[in-house]
Amino acid sequence: MSERDFRPGVYRHYKGHFYLALGLAREDETDETVVVYTRLYPREGLPMSTRRLAVWNEAVTTADGHCRPRFEYCGQQTP
Repeated sequence: MSERDFRPGVYRHYKGHFYLALGLAREDETDETVVVYTRLYPREGLPMSTRRLAVWNEAVTTADGHCRPRFEYCGQQTP
């Protein structure tokens, strides 16, 4: 997925938690594109995070050997 193809909305992480991706930003020091997102579950610490778009788009191999997207787009509604 390129910057042009990115869609804000709800994404499901391959481990099961849901996140709301708000949009894209530029990392000041490296000039890399990052996804700005917040988790949709309770946890200690700051709720907002960023992750490089390249990592957001990576495929991962799960413990059972399946290859799947790190984050899968679910739409605009919180599940």
